[in-house]
Amino acid sequence: MIQVTDKLNARITRSQSLLCVGLDSELSRLPVRFQKEAQPQFAFNRWIIDQTLETTAAYKLNSAFYEAHGATGWKAMQHTMDYLRDVAPDVFTIIDAKRADIGNTSAQYAAAFFDTLGCDAVTLHPWLGGEALQPFLARPDKAAIILCHTSNPGSSELQDLTITGADGVALPLWRHLARRVATKWNAQGNCMLVVGATVPGIIREVRADVGDMVLLVPGIGAQGGDLEAVLRNGLTADRRGLLINASRSILFADDPGKEARALAAEIRNRIA
Repeated sequence: MIQVTDKLNARITRSQSLLCVGLDSELSRLPVRFQKEAQPQFAFNRWIIDQTLETTAAYKLNSAFYEAHGATGWKAMQHTMDYLRDVAPDVFTIIDAKRADIGNTSAQYAAAFFDTLGCDAVTLHPWLGGEALQPFLARPDKAAIILCHTSNPGSSELQDLTITGADGVALPLWRHLARRVATKWNAQGNCMLVVGATVPGIIREVRADVGDMVLLVPGIGAQGGDLEAVLRNGLTADRRGLLINASRSILFADDPGKEARALAAEIRNRIA
């Protein structure tokens, strides 16, 4: 069984890119020509993929934009995943679903995303603890991408709370979590963390706590994250360890392919 991190690293090497394109394909924002298609979201995704594939390490589908449309939206996700497997079976695929629940429910979520949709990774929230995430954590062929510190303006309301752990050490909640994932939950070597581009100082501290673990970094582009600061604080010694996600800034650009190539090249040039 191939280790999921091996698949990601092989794709990064092949594409020479740390770019993750977020397929947040909001139906109401799609160009008119796609609105007329029988499956507008899939048609749009296929067009984006065809333009960006050469310089993209990963694609991330935000499930909310599809689930909002019921069975039709789920079908669009499935067809997008099938298309990616057909045209680029080596590309790394993420479903951004932010799920977790008690064990038997988590098992069904894991089956839905890992087995039915066939993605390589799914985003998860940690609130129910490691025991509840076991159906995800137990799969070395799949990645569990756990929310650590997010890029939204209100993230500090809870994530920055100072908490005293069982060892008597007082740290921000996000740091307790990063350390717990690195030392307890990552037994299969398949954990990754979400840390927003808008908090590069926290990226630096997370990197210090988790070693070479991959960080999925949203917030570059439309949310205004500082790419140079993210790379300076988040790269590993081998100049990897990050997936830089951009969604709206690529999807709704006049030329999405050009925008993706430019961002991938900027990342590459800054880490050279």
